[in-house]
This record gives sequence, C-alpha cells and structure tokens, in this order.
Amino acid sequence: MSSIAAGTTTGTALVSTGNTAGNLVFQTNGATTALTLGADQTATYAAGVIEKKVAIAASDIDLSLGNYFTKTIAGTTTFTVSNVASSGSVSAFVLDLTDGGSATVNWFSGVTWNAATPPTLTASGRDVLAFFTYDGGTTWNAFVLGQGMA
Repeated sequence: MSSIAAGTTTGTALVSTGNTAGNLVFQTNGATTALTLGADQTATYAAGVIEKKVAIAASDIDLSLGNYFTKTIAGTTTFTVSNVASSGSVSAFVLDLTDGGSATVNWFSGVTWNAATPPTLTASGRDVLAFFTYDGGTTWNAFVLGQGMA
C-alpha cells in the first residue's frame, strides 16, 4: 500500500493498488474506502457524488470542472461545451441561468428541446435547465427543470 500526503497535517490519503480485480482504491485514515475506480471504468463512492457549483466567466461550459453551472446573462451569449465524454458514455449537466431572457441566448450545436422549441427564458429571474448527451455531444437532450425560480 502506498501513502500520499493529503495536503494537511491532520490526515493521510492511502491508495491501494494491490487487489486482484484490477481496481484502484482510495482510502482515508487507512480504513475507510472513499473511492474505488474499477477496471471496468466504473467509480464507486463511499458517500454521494459531490460536484462543485461552477460560475461561467465567459460562455464555455467545461465539463471537466463540474456538472452544475451558473451564469448571469448581460448581453448576447453563445454557449459552447467542452470536455464531453466520448460516444457511448453519458455527459450531463445543469445550467442555472439568471436573467436569461434579457438578451439573446444561442445554444451549442446539437441541442434538442421538447417539441423542437427552446423555452422562453425569464428576463429578470432564474431558469434551471438540464442537458445530457450519450453520443459525444452530437445530440444534446435539453429540459427545463424550473422557470422563474426564486
């Protein structure tokens, strides 16, 4: 078993590569398994998956940074998506827009909405949208989770 400093003086992160299934196991305090990366490309977490809320500075939704993105619209915005999983794997994210209806929003290539009609976004308030793809970003299924959220 190898030991990797956790970056603090209060703990150690341990990595075990010695199991016969070909898994990579991350442990905390030498006993509790925090994360197992399987040889079959699956990930198993000891607790729920924790993602960071990411504020988009420009207009690129970078999926390597998280899966919950926020953006306040202040002028015409054309969104792009980067670091999408390859075809056969799923990429999904939530986009929390503030004042999305105050200016023109152009969606990234391949977005399909219910009845082929993008939603009318709220001019002064929040709209929460979800997107997923299973074909490497060729097609993005888009859904409204909530409009005019408080």
